[in-house]
Amino acid sequence: MENGEIESADEEITSRSGRQYRPVVSHDRSVVQMTSMDSGPPTEIQLENIRMSSQSENVPNATVGPSHGHDGSNNSQRESKLELFGFDSLVNKLGLKSMTGEQIPTPSSPRDGEDVSITLGGPKVAGPKLGTMMGVFIPCLQNILGIIYYIRFTWIVGMAGIGEAFLLVAFCGTCTFLTGISLSAIATNGAMKGGGPYYLIGRALGPEVGVSIGLCFFLGNAVAGAMYVLGAVETFLGAVPGAGFFRESVTVVSNTTAANGTTSEVVTTVSTPSLHDLQVYGVIVVILLCFIVFGGVKIINRVAPAFLIPVLFSLFCIFVGTFAAPRSNASSGITGLRSQTLKDNWSSAYQRTTNAGIPEPDGPVYWSFNALVGLFFPAVTGIMAGSNRSASLKDTQRSIPVGTLAATLTTSFLYLISVLLFGSLATREELLTNRLLTAEIAWPLPAIIYVGIVLSTLGAALQSLTGAPRLLAAIANDGILPVLNYFKVTEGGEPHLATLFTAFICICCVVIGNLDLITPTITMFFLLCYAGVNLSCFLLDLLDAPSWRPRWKFHHWSLSLLGALMCIVIMFLISWSFTVVSLALASLIYYYVSIKGKAGDWGDGFKSAYFQLALRSLRSLGANQVHPKNWYPIPLIFCRPWGKLPENVPCHPKLADFANCMKKKGRGMSIFVSIIDGDYHELAEDAKTACRQMSTYIDYKRCEGVAEIVVAPTMSDGFRGIVQTMGLGNLKPNIVVMRYPEIWRRENLTQIPSTFVSIIDDCIIANKAVVIVKGLDEWPGEYQRQYGTIDLYWIVRDGGLMLLLSQLLLTKESFESCKIQVFCIAEEDTEAEELKADVKKFLYDLRMQAEVIVITMKSWEAHVDAGDQRDESAEAFTGAQRRIASYLAEMKETARNEGKPLMADGKPVVVNEQQVDKFLYSTLKLNSTILSYSRMSAVVLVSLPPPPLNHPAYFYMEYMDLLVENVPRMLIVRGYRRDVVTLFT
Repeated sequence: MENGEIESADEEITSRSGRQYRPVVSHDRSVVQMTSMDSGPPTEIQLENIRMSSQSENVPNATVGPSHGHDGSNNSQRESKLELFGFDSLVNKLGLKSMTGEQIPTPSSPRDGEDVSITLGGPKVAGPKLGTMMGVFIPCLQNILGIIYYIRFTWIVGMAGIGEAFLLVAFCGTCTFLTGISLSAIATNGAMKGGGPYYLIGRALGPEVGVSIGLCFFLGNAVAGAMYVLGAVETFLGAVPGAGFFRESVTVVSNTTAANGTTSEVVTTVSTPSLHDLQVYGVIVVILLCFIVFGGVKIINRVAPAFLIPVLFSLFCIFVGTFAAPRSNASSGITGLRSQTLKDNWSSAYQRTTNAGIPEPDGPVYWSFNALVGLFFPAVTGIMAGSNRSASLKDTQRSIPVGTLAATLTTSFLYLISVLLFGSLATREELLTNRLLTAEIAWPLPAIIYVGIVLSTLGAALQSLTGAPRLLAAIANDGILPVLNYFKVTEGGEPHLATLFTAFICICCVVIGNLDLITPTITMFFLLCYAGVNLSCFLLDLLDAPSWRPRWKFHHWSLSLLGALMCIVIMFLISWSFTVVSLALASLIYYYVSIKGKAGDWGDGFKSAYFQLALRSLRSLGANQVHPKNWYPIPLIFCRPWGKLPENVPCHPKLADFANCMKKKGRGMSIFVSIIDGDYHELAEDAKTACRQMSTYIDYKRCEGVAEIVVAPTMSDGFRGIVQTMGLGNLKPNIVVMRYPEIWRRENLTQIPSTFVSIIDDCIIANKAVVIVKGLDEWPGEYQRQYGTIDLYWIVRDGGLMLLLSQLLLTKESFESCKIQVFCIAEEDTEAEELKADVKKFLYDLRMQAEVIVITMKSWEAHVDAGDQRDESAEAFTGAQRRIASYLAEMKETARNEGKPLMADGKPVVVNEQQVDKFLYSTLKLNSTILSYSRMSAVVLVSLPPPPLNHPAYFYMEYMDLLVENVPRMLIVRGYRRDVVTLFT
């Protein structure tokens, strides 16, 4: 077929069973046109329309002869069969990319740049990919073997002794090895993007934790750059003393014992680089390195081999020199590999030193094992170097675990061997005073080590100044922390501003000039990052979500937990003050991100933990009724207005305020529900948009709840489905809250009565409590304080729901100044006092303070006959009677003309006119009583009368209108068949 297009479908394709299928043709809306892949490079892929056409043609079955198979017909046959599935007929590159999350409508994280668009046209030429050796193992090795090994490790062996130096290396190496296992598990659980450990931690523990630890890791890398620069400068000044502008000398007094037993003092003058020399040269070096970093990654990659080769060659020279020592020009303290020297240096010799590490009895610094942990731990860091280069690796799933763990084990073994060799090579005094002992023992010339140290440390500093700005830019590009927006960079751009900021931090640390004071700070930040990686793996491994399928199988949650605990223990061993400061800094960043940040859902482990905890809690609750002591209101807020709201307003603004009033201290959950009339297939997208608007409204009103939008043919059908299916187990909504339809007569909305009555009937059948809010427009806001009373007209038994609602209202700031009045109705005057005493005792046992007022039937009649109330309610009563009589007459006329029984709302009804008048008179009496006692109350709560059977819905609305007449703010409450309050503890 020319150009790879599926040929015309004029000819019918016959399957093996004899049925005919219409093949996919070029004019179909689901066709994917692809150029031929027979020869030549792949070219443009054109996706004309992903949406499938629902207008399929039916081809009648017919019996045909055997088909004449050729390539075009076979391909068409395959296409036509796949068309029956209703999806794209090709599993192509576009579909696979969408499955892996490379192109989806909603980004996998708040970072806009993570939406990888598919470029139409020829594919981009990818750069050369690195393997395990050059991509992971060598970078990790180069970062781990740094300045500490060259100019501090011999000093550490002399101070701690061989025994405790072994313990020190094993302890720190175990910590990084366990972290490497956790890193391997997380890194092999999916594709990695920019950000290194920040990306891993953020996607595992959430954006808040990821940003807080990521910024600390950035500071650690920036400070580490200063450490490497100071190490290079100190080495250079030690090798070339004449290059220093300032020189310092320290006099060391030591006691020696002669062969005859006499003790004498030996005074030694040790020359050390000046602090001012370190500062001057350090600032100059940082500026020069910044110029290289500004040149871009290409220049950095070109000079990388120049920093790698000297490291490997210098290590070779050191080990050869160790076995060749002592040479003729060696210091007297270098004894060569001797067993006696090993015995002398086996134990520790912790003592006071100067700030430069020179032993001095009155020195300001006292060294212990804990302090040496802080000094040595930066020598085992650098295990993240491979994960930082994941984009340049051929196979991240294999290279990161193998390369990282191999580098960790190799360097740990190297350090252990070096402890034994250095401890057997020189006296303790030589180990403590000769800062460049590795250069002196190196074969053939010390200058090789000097050059190697300077180049390796400068290379490590260059990597820090290169990686730290990119880490900061990765955090900024996620758009989580608004203050970091200045450091954003475009895709493929260089983070120049972040580089300047990193250089500023590096120069500040260089000005301090003391390497031994800088390293504990680096240690804290790196340990915090390693603890985050271990905790991430621990959480993901413990939850074991379906998406947790790392290729690296040698991991366990207990190892990750042990690694995290070791990181925390090491932090406190080094310095509890530095630990508190670093944790406080991370906590402040976390708090700032949670308050000011724009974090999204990254599918982190905490969300999975919340989900599993919710499932376990739901199962533990079971399906049995909750005890009244543990009863919480779970209101179903019915947001569908009786009328129209302004555009883009999904709910009445005061409904969320009222929902918050039903919770004690904000505890509980509300479900905001709205119904869209129509066909679901046509309005599904509108429902999703409305749900997003509703969720935004809930967040804006600071109400704990969820939004649900239902599409149904009618509002009644939609609510009937909601009240039956919404919720799970004991977390189903137990109260339905809706607004009273005050506008139904004013706007002549004749369908409202039947819908309103249908909703109440459904709630009664489903055993849901009902709260109807009248006067919602006047409901007070959060800061509108109310005075007066909260009046309860307790007419029927409702399980104590009305009493509980009044107490919940008192917990809110707007109603806390109000008092509760409970009105009860006694049929006889003789029962009034007894009823009042019983209600007071009941309220006392419920721990509720309220004034009890008992109204007798005689006083009730008196209120109806009172002048003011009679004038206010008589007109409403007369109007209701007139409208009901007119509506009833129309019903009878319609029934007479059609020859059918009385019908209302599509159902037969039986109207007892005397019963209608009785209902009207009862509501008139109750309304008159409310106006007499509660005219100035803050809110009135009254029992909701159920809709009478076989009465038209229009009549019930007239009853309700008469009940709420002239009452500005009222809650009409109906409980359900259970108690929500209890007398017992």
